[in-house]
Amino acid sequence: MGDILKGKVAVVAGSGQGVGRSIALALAEEGARVVTNNRAKNSKTRALIEDAQLESMDAEKREQFEKQTEAISGDAGTTAQLIKERGGEATPFYGDISDFNVAEKLIQTAVDAYGSIDILVNVAGSFGFSRIEKMTEELWDKVTLVKPKGYFNCIRHAAPHMMKKKWGRILNCTSKAWLGDVIKHAEYCAANAGVVGLTKAVAIELYSYGITCNAFSPWAKTRASYELDTYSAAVDEDDSPFLRKMPSIPGGRSMADITPGPEFIAPFLVYLATDAAKDISGSVFSLGGNTIGMYSEPIISRNLVKYGERPWTLEELMTQVPRGLLAGYQSPAANPM
Repeated sequence: MGDILKGKVAVVAGSGQGVGRSIALALAEEGARVVTNNRAKNSKTRALIEDAQLESMDAEKREQFEKQTEAISGDAGTTAQLIKERGGEATPFYGDISDFNVAEKLIQTAVDAYGSIDILVNVAGSFGFSRIEKMTEELWDKVTLVKPKGYFNCIRHAAPHMMKKKWGRILNCTSKAWLGDVIKHAEYCAANAGVVGLTKAVAIELYSYGITCNAFSPWAKTRASYELDTYSAAVDEDDSPFLRKMPSIPGGRSMADITPGPEFIAPFLVYLATDAAKDISGSVFSLGGNTIGMYSEPIISRNLVKYGERPWTLEELMTQVPRGLLAGYQSPAANPM
């Protein structure tokens, strides 16, 4: 084990499995004491696949799906136990961070167990999909109550402790969906865009206290990856989660088969949690495999100005906008990423 984070205390919200578990393990490997978290013990809640859909699948595909997801399942307790087996210190906490009071108890658990909270990693998330004209209020709330509200809850309770110490690291999980997506999940896009906005606001507000706040968009094999592949194969094209037909992968493989494991995500996030990254704040990073990317900052790329005291007329705009502001324009909605 390393010691670059020795003496630091980390909370990883959403670390029962997948990306969160890999981050918790990596922080502990560098000496941090970690409070792990997920909603409930032995949680195997599926985000998409329902029992009836599993039963409708042929036995071989159903068995394959169950084996794949079982192999990467876990909870806060199993993650904490794995940290201890590797020589680290960890305490599990079960609870839903979308509840303001539960998030407070999560942070207080770190303070009570280890004396402080230095590093907060928000990974917890939820998802589902629906066309916007058919989306229910329940789906919208289910997803957006975790991101960004749950992240705010944790930051709100961790920030005072970090401000007293004048040191802190906050890392928030977003998704490339914050820019829109080819999947029918507007609520998920909105939730992750909210994470980016929250991250930038917190970074600016807390920078003078020696606290950094960054967001990361991971591409990694998780239980959700297998669910999306399995669900897509099980439903009719009209019910597909994708807005357009996705290209097939050679050799009969699925997207999950070619997606890198979550362990590739963790090293860079550990780096962001160190003293070496004290000046990195308010940025959004893309992580997948051994590729690390940084999103550019939004800028105003063109201006259209009318001089004088009178406002634009519609006739003027009809003439000037196409040849000035929107010259060469291509709608991002026409070719989504």
